[in-house]
Amino acid sequence: MEFLKILGISNTNFGSSSGEKWNQTKSEGELKIHSPVDGKFIASVYQGSEKDYEKLMKTAEGAFLFWRMVPAPKRGEIVRQIGNKLREYKEPLGSLVSYEMGKSLQEGLGEVQEMIDICDFAVGQSRQLYGFTMQSERPMHRMYDQYHPLGIVCTISAFNFPVAVYAWNAMLAAVCGDVNIWKPSSKVPLSAIATQNIIAKVLKENNLPEGIFNLIIGKGSTVGERILNDKRVAMVSVTGSTMVGKHAAEVVSARFGKTILELGGNNAIIITPEADLKIAIPAVVFGAVGTAGQRCTSTRRLIIHESIYNKVKDSLLKAYKSLKIGNPLDQKNHMGPLIDKNAVNDFLTALKRVKSEGGKIIFGGDVISGKGYESGCYVSPAIVEAQNHYEIVQEETFAPIL
Repeated sequence: MEFLKILGISNTNFGSSSGEKWNQTKSEGELKIHSPVDGKFIASVYQGSEKDYEKLMKTAEGAFLFWRMVPAPKRGEIVRQIGNKLREYKEPLGSLVSYEMGKSLQEGLGEVQEMIDICDFAVGQSRQLYGFTMQSERPMHRMYDQYHPLGIVCTISAFNFPVAVYAWNAMLAAVCGDVNIWKPSSKVPLSAIATQNIIAKVLKENNLPEGIFNLIIGKGSTVGERILNDKRVAMVSVTGSTMVGKHAAEVVSARFGKTILELGGNNAIIITPEADLKIAIPAVVFGAVGTAGQRCTSTRRLIIHESIYNKVKDSLLKAYKSLKIGNPLDQKNHMGPLIDKNAVNDFLTALKRVKSEGGKIIFGGDVISGKGYESGCYVSPAIVEAQNHYEIVQEETFAPIL
């Protein structure tokens, strides 16, 4: 595919970089990435090692000593250039996000736009790192406070937003004078490599040192745990399940590190008798099936007033029947695949639990097969009638189940 070539994605790729340079490790195993869209092989990635991580950390420590002394507005200028470079590569990067992860092309392009938007926001913030000045009780003295960068910060991102979450963290960290290490999900490493290649162009154009924007693709049990336990990492931003976040919080807080945790969500919408269903129904459907239900903000539960229950139910069933499920690069389709077959199994298991507790599946819940669905990752989104006390209702299911 042409967008792979444009983004610098080769048939085989290395998994750790300090900016322009890539470590050449091959000993930690190779991730073979297949698209959930059609099941076809995209490319492979050699995972980074603990030795690579240590090398990146040493480089990042040196880069921080330089970067923290660059005036904040000039750091903002670099971020502005990154935003402009992302504008140049918006279409190919958005296409890769869609093809590698399975979300719709519009959502893939929207993710890159979010990266661009946060760059613009961060540029403004680079001139707004204000501090207070205060009168002192001592003659001829004045007190003031001043923000200082934390140092090395790490972004651990999830598969459902392969690039946007990284940018939200890294671009704000950059204008604050921090250097960033990014550990993306091993399910979508190619989007991360493409992003690193784009940023590297800006680093080269400005003759900046290695170590400001770092990337490592590696095992959570090794590299991930090293990050959580490493006292040199001042802050860890984790996007993932509540279980992952709980573990990260325990480990990082034990060393008095800082965390930003963006975790799961068992989100509900309440529909009252006064609700405008012309607005509410499309919102519910998009919230439930967008990104195939694989968002922390996905709609999981719908609580409906009894006086309009049947009317809402009929409207939802009609809307769900009109959904087109298929290749997310085809903009006529509304929903693409789940990320992989493990996610499909989780979807089916959750529906079995619903039925075992007495719930009723009133729409969907099947794995779709046939032409165009060869990856085995496509499902028909499910609508379930359930009681609030069911155990399955109490937790997030990362799939299109309403």
